[in-house]
Amino acid sequence: MSTRLAKGGRLIDRSAQAEFTFDGRRMKGFVGDTLAAALLANDQMLVGRSFKYHRPRGVVASGVEEPNALVNLGSGPRLEPNQRTTTTELFDGLEATSQNHWPSLDFDVGVLNNYVSRFLPAGFYYKTFIHPRAAWKHLFEPIIRQSAGLGRAPKDRDADRYEQAYAYCDVLVAGGGIAGLQAALAAGRAGARVIVMEQTPHWGGRAVVDGVTIGGKPAADWVEATLTQLAKMENVTLRARCMVAGVYDHGYVLADERVADHTPGDGRPKHRLWRIRATRIISATGAIERPLAFAGNDIPGVMLASAVRDYVVNWAVSPGDRTVVVTNNDDAYRTAIALKEAGLEVPVILDARARVTGALPEMARAMGIRVEAGKGIAKVKGAKRVTGVAVCLQAGEGSVLEEIACDAIAMSGGWSPVVHLWSHCGGKLVWDDAQAHFRPNPDAPPRTFDGSEMVIAAGSADGLLADAGLLEAADAAGRRAAKASGLKHSKVAVPALEIPAEAAMEPSWVMPQGAPPALRMKMWLDYQNDVKVSDVQLAAREGYESVEHTKRYTTLGMATDQGKLSNINGLAVLSQALNEEIPQVGTTTFRPPYAPVTLGALAGEARGEIFQPLRRTPMHGWHEAKGAYLEPVGLWRRPYCYPRTGETHEQAVHREVTNTRSALGLLDASTLGKLIVKGPDAGKFLDMLYTGVMSTLPVGKCRYGLMCNEQGFLSDDGVVARIDEDTWLCHTTSGGADRIHAWMEDWLQCEWWDWQVYVANVTEHYAQVAVVGPNARKLLEKLGGMDVSKEALPFMTWADGSLGNFPVRVYRISFSGELSYEIAVPASMGLAFWERLVEAGQEFGLMPYGTEALHVMRAEKGFIMIGDETDGTVIPQDLNLGWAISKKKADYLGKRGQERPYLASPDRWRLVGLESLDGSVLPDGAYAVAPGVNANGQGNTEGRITSTYYSPTLKRGIAMGLVKHGPERMGETIEFTNPGGQRVKARIVDPVFYDKDGEKQNV
Repeated sequence: MSTRLAKGGRLIDRSAQAEFTFDGRRMKGFVGDTLAAALLANDQMLVGRSFKYHRPRGVVASGVEEPNALVNLGSGPRLEPNQRTTTTELFDGLEATSQNHWPSLDFDVGVLNNYVSRFLPAGFYYKTFIHPRAAWKHLFEPIIRQSAGLGRAPKDRDADRYEQAYAYCDVLVAGGGIAGLQAALAAGRAGARVIVMEQTPHWGGRAVVDGVTIGGKPAADWVEATLTQLAKMENVTLRARCMVAGVYDHGYVLADERVADHTPGDGRPKHRLWRIRATRIISATGAIERPLAFAGNDIPGVMLASAVRDYVVNWAVSPGDRTVVVTNNDDAYRTAIALKEAGLEVPVILDARARVTGALPEMARAMGIRVEAGKGIAKVKGAKRVTGVAVCLQAGEGSVLEEIACDAIAMSGGWSPVVHLWSHCGGKLVWDDAQAHFRPNPDAPPRTFDGSEMVIAAGSADGLLADAGLLEAADAAGRRAAKASGLKHSKVAVPALEIPAEAAMEPSWVMPQGAPPALRMKMWLDYQNDVKVSDVQLAAREGYESVEHTKRYTTLGMATDQGKLSNINGLAVLSQALNEEIPQVGTTTFRPPYAPVTLGALAGEARGEIFQPLRRTPMHGWHEAKGAYLEPVGLWRRPYCYPRTGETHEQAVHREVTNTRSALGLLDASTLGKLIVKGPDAGKFLDMLYTGVMSTLPVGKCRYGLMCNEQGFLSDDGVVARIDEDTWLCHTTSGGADRIHAWMEDWLQCEWWDWQVYVANVTEHYAQVAVVGPNARKLLEKLGGMDVSKEALPFMTWADGSLGNFPVRVYRISFSGELSYEIAVPASMGLAFWERLVEAGQEFGLMPYGTEALHVMRAEKGFIMIGDETDGTVIPQDLNLGWAISKKKADYLGKRGQERPYLASPDRWRLVGLESLDGSVLPDGAYAVAPGVNANGQGNTEGRITSTYYSPTLKRGIAMGLVKHGPERMGETIEFTNPGGQRVKARIVDPVFYDKDGEKQNV
C-alpha cells in the first residue's frame, strides 16, 4: 500500500497539518504536499477514470505532464474541473472530487466500454455514426454529448479575481532548474534585465532530488546560494509558480502565475497573466521522462520512475512497500537506490538492455538489489491497483518467466527534452539517435526579425541529459543572450557539476518487442484518451501515414496533457508500423499554451460590469450627480438626457433641443475619437484612408472626411484638423476610435510598412466640450483669453489659446447647425473647465444637453450618423456625399469597390428627407412599400427609414431614409408600414430640414 514515511520529505512541514476531502472522505496531509502526494499518503491509489473505456486510473507522474490524476477542485463558485493533483498545492479545507464516472469512482458502469473495447478501436466513431443518417440527431448525438468531457463545468460565477500584468526584459529565462539559474546568473552579471520564471513553487529542478553535487556540495546548497546572489541583483526578477505558457513572434511571451491557488479567499488574485516582451529567451524547461509500453501499464500503482523518486524524496510518500523498477536506461536506478535508502523493498530491476554496467547499476547491486538484464514486463497483475508483474524476455514474445508480487511499478523509457517553447515560434528539431529523443536543432533556432536567434535552449531542454558540461553550457547561453541584448562581460568560473556517467540507453518502444496482438491491445500510449499501441498500428494499416492524421484518427496526444507522455512513444510505434525512421515520420505541432491556462486568467478583470472596461469622461461624475440618464455608446456611458423632476425623457430631450437652438447648450463631447497622425508621409497616408484630400489642408483649418473599407462601404466619418506641416488630428465617432486606430495600424504595418507615419490614440488625453447656440460666443468672450470672433476664428478653423486661464484648443465646427465651438482641454482639467462654463453660462441660459438632443439637431440639419444612415452596405454616394469624394485623386481605400456595377448602379437607394402627412413620427427602420411581390412571395420594397425623430424646432415628425431614386422624387408620397401593420403615408423632401444655407453656424 502507499503510505507516508516516518521521516524525510524535504518539501513538507510536518508541524503544519492540512485537512482536505476527496469524494467526501476526510484526509490529512502536510503543508508543502501536492494533492497527489497527500492522496498517495492516504493510500488513495484510484483517483479517476479514463475518457473512453473508463478504466481505473492512478497517479503516474509528479508534475505538469500528469495525464491521469485530474479532479474537480473546489465547489460552488470555486469549482474548477480537470485540475492536476500533481501541481495542486495542498491547503487546509481543500475539496476534491473524482470525475468521469457514474455512479461512483469504485463502481463505474462506464467500464462496460472496456469489455467491448475490441469493437471500439481507433476511428470507430468515423465509421459508426454515419449510418443510418436519421439516427444521428436522436440517438448518436445525444449520447456523444452526454459522454463528452471529463470534469463538471461550473455553474456559479467565479468567486475569485484575476489580473494581468505587463513586463519587458532583456533576457527571459523559462525554468528555474540549475541550468536556468546558471544562465540567469550569467546574464544578470552582464547587467541584463532578467526575469526568471519557474512553474513550480520550488527552485533547482531535478538536481536537488537526484543527489547531484555542484562544486563538491549538494545541489540544494548551490541552488540556495545562487538564488541569494540573484535576489541581490536589482536587474533580476525571480518568479516561482509562474509557467511560461507560450512564446510568440518578436519575443512576445505569455506566462501564467498561480498567485493564490494555494491560499483561496485571501484577497489576492488567483492567477496573474503576464504579457512580456523579451529581447532574448532562454528555454531551460528541462525534460520529461517517458513511460514504457507494456500490457497493463495504466493500472494504478504503475508510475514513472522519476515520479516515484519525487514522492519519496520530496514528500516522504511511498507509492508501495514493494516496487519493481523496469527501465531501458540508467536513470531509473536512482529511484531504486532512493527507495532502498528510504527503507523500502525493491524486489528486482528489470532492464531491457542486454548488458547492464556502470556506476548506478553497480551501486544498486551493492545495495542488494537484484538486476535482471534483457528482461521486461509481459503484463501487470491487478485491476484497481497493482498486485504483481509477470516477467519476460525483452527480446521475446511475452512468455512468462516468473511472477513477482509487488504493489508499485516504477518505469522509465528514457527522457525527452521539453522543446515546446523552442518550437512555438518556428524552432526546428533534430533526432538524437543516442538518447532517442528530439532536441533543439542549433542550426535552426527561432529567429528575430533581423535573423538572429531569439530562443536559446539550455540544460536538459537542449538535450544535455546527465551531462557534466550542463552548467558550462547554461552559462554560455546566458552570456550569449546578454550579448545579443548589447551587453558583454568576462567569463566567470563555473563550479563543476559532478554526476555519475551513464551507460547508453536502449530504445524500447514496445515491451516485449515481439508482443502478440493480445498484449499490444493492453499497452497504453495515451492514458487519458485510451489510445493503445494496437490503435496506432491499426491507423498505419488503414493508410494514415502522416503523424498528424494518425493523431486525429486515434486522438493520440489530444487530451488535456497534449501528449506530453504519449507523443514520442506513439510516434515511434507509428514509424515501426510504417517501416520508416522516426525523423522521417516527423512530429506533431507544438502549440501554446504549454499547459492549460484557466479562462479566468485569460480574461483577467474583464468580466461582469467590466467584461470590457467601462470608459468615463472626466465629467462623468458631474453628469451622474445631475441625474443624467446614461446610455452605452461603445464602451462609454454618455448622458442621453438630463430629465428634471416630473419630466419624461422625451420632454427633457425637447427642452434641451429648444434651449440649445434659442440660447445656449453644453455637450460633453470627450468621447469623440482623437487620433494624431504624424510623419513625413502622413499626408499621403491620410489621402489613401479618406475619400477626400487631406494633404492639401492648410495648417489651422479643418475638413470633414469620410473613411471607407476596401469594399467601398462607409466605415467612419469625422473632422480632420491640420496641426502643423507633418501632423494631423483625426476625429472619429465615439465607438470608432479604437477600431479606426487599429485600421490605420493594420495598413501601416502590413501594407505600407515603409511609409514614415506614426499614429497615436489620444482620445482619453483630452476632454472636449461643445459650446452650442446663439449665445455660445458670448460665453467664451466672458471667460476671456482669446479672440473667438467670426473674423479671428471662422467656421472650419481651429486655434490654440486660453479661455478662463485654461489652456485650450478651440475647433470652430458644428454638428447641430448652430453657432458652435468644440473646445479641447487636458483631461485632468476637464471637470474644472466644464464647471467653469456651467457657472459662467447661467446668465446666457446655459443648459447641458445629451446625445438624443444631439441626434435630433443633427437630423434637423440633415447630417448623417454612422450606424444609423450606414449599416455596412451603404456607400458615400448613397448619402449624397459625392462632394466629399475627390475627383482628382488616383486612388483611396474603397474607390475600386465603389466602381463595381452593383455599387455604381443608378437604382441604388439614396438619402432623402421624409415627413409624414399627418405630422406623426414615422416608425424607425420601417420599409417603404412598393407594388408587386418578389420571387419569395414577399411584398416589394423601395426604401427604408434610417433615422426618425419628433422635431421640437419644426413641431412635427421628421425622418431620413434611403429611397430608390430618392433625390429625383422630391414631393412624391410613399407608404410605410408601422408595427401594427397599418400604412403611413410620407412625403419625400430635402433631408435638410433646418437652416439649409448654414447661416446660423457661420455667424
